Amino acid sequence: MKSHRTKIFIATVALILLGAVAVSQTVRRAGYGHGRGMFGGHRLAYYTHKLDLTDAQRAQVKDIMAKEKPAVKPLFLQLAQANHQMRQFEENGNFDEAQVRALATQQSQTITELIVQKARIESEMLQVLTPDQKTKFKALVDQHEQRMMDHLQKQSTGNQEKE
Repeated sequence: MKSHRTKIFIATVALILLGAVAVSQTVRRAGYGHGRGMFGGHRLAYYTHKLDLTDAQRAQVKDIMAKEKPAVKPLFLQLAQANHQMRQFEENGNFDEAQVRALATQQSQTITELIVQKARIESEMLQVLTPDQKTKFKALVDQHEQRMMDHLQKQSTGNQEKE
């Protein structure tokens, strides 16, 4: 049972990070990025396309992203550096639980800040949408979450059968 909870926790953190990355990306289809690097993602472009944003809405999204990028980018860099350090701890052969715990605490603080940033950005972006677009957006997010839960459930069932 603990293993199942751990997997759900890890999947939830992954979803949150993916959401933060998606929200922090510029809109490729609107011509605001080249799809490279941290701020050129497909997910936001997908939502922009599916919601059929007007040129004015796309400009507002671009402005929001430009305003938030300086706050989000350093957080992703912190996570990347922490992941590199964690890998070094694992590879050096001398496990030091205190160092790993300290790094994990640092990562959790960074993830917390990313979650706050994601919520702020998403809230700002939702203000740009019409009521119909907000309804579509909610349906798309619900659909994505359901697919993720189905996938996790399928993985969980597959792992239980192996044990």
